[in-house]
Amino acid sequence: MNLVSLQNQLDNVSFGILFLTMLIYWVGAAFPKVPLLQNLGTTGMAVANLCMGALLSARWIEAGYFPLSNLYESLFFLAWGVTTMHLFAESISRSALVGVVTAPVAMLITAFAALKLPDDMQASAPLVPALKSNWLMMHVSVMMLSYATLLVGSVLAIAFLFVTRGQEIELRGSSFGGSGYRLTSSLANQPTPKMSAEPMAISNSDLGTTAVLELPTMLAATTLTPQRLSLADTLDNISYRIIGLGFPLLTIGIIAGGVWANEAWGSYWSWDPKETWALILWLVFAAYLHSRITKGWQGRKPAILAALGFVVVWVCYLGVNLLGKGLHSYGWFL
Repeated sequence: MNLVSLQNQLDNVSFGILFLTMLIYWVGAAFPKVPLLQNLGTTGMAVANLCMGALLSARWIEAGYFPLSNLYESLFFLAWGVTTMHLFAESISRSALVGVVTAPVAMLITAFAALKLPDDMQASAPLVPALKSNWLMMHVSVMMLSYATLLVGSVLAIAFLFVTRGQEIELRGSSFGGSGYRLTSSLANQPTPKMSAEPMAISNSDLGTTAVLELPTMLAATTLTPQRLSLADTLDNISYRIIGLGFPLLTIGIIAGGVWANEAWGSYWSWDPKETWALILWLVFAAYLHSRITKGWQGRKPAILAALGFVVVWVCYLGVNLLGKGLHSYGWFL
């Protein structure tokens, strides 16, 4: 089969599968008691992931180089990374609600690549001399994986803000992998303490064995149902873990880029727009992790930082490439 024709089919198939999968996840969120929908959603994301992997493999064989040299290839690699991180996040959270926010992101990326980009930007082309290096695979692939990971973590943090309606809530131990608002079996058999004012939230840290009854820090938290609190706890915990995985990848990618730049142009850092925004992106997520690990922040404040990071990822990846002028520019708009 002609590899170019195969790629054209696979990009459309990937978009179609992701669109249907997004609808399945949304319907599943409306009807959570139908387990078949969750299984269909997970299957759809896995099939889309395989289709995009096959597309990139076909491009690699056809062009003879690792498929990350133009916008079309990098967009599908990014979508592949998003679906991969979705499957990882869903497996550790055991919640299909992850797909409610990650499936639209992957679908929109593939839609832009397959339907919006001009044909000349979708076609493979010979590499320019600067890209004919083993660092192409090392630097660009790690950066794209970091973008995908940080996007998934950030969009889950944005979902947390929507679920909690932007309110401050107490999530005991979530910054350290624990979770709050869980009723343990030992407390489930005991009568609920009577309160003359506000109800109490039950939290239990995974780091210890003692369950503690704690008063919510703000009255606004009592307006959320236990189901919303449990979902918020899951989203906060998973987004923190995913961002914690993406940040080292971003760091490695930036370092590899500096080494490659020195090899190609004789300078580790030239304040190219892409380099500048990569540094800004690193600082935003460094602040996020610092606030959680050192300052003990959890919930709304770090989620706002992650939401800012979501915007900065897109500016760093797509904005400076299409609108800016520099060593990393695709030069589509300017």
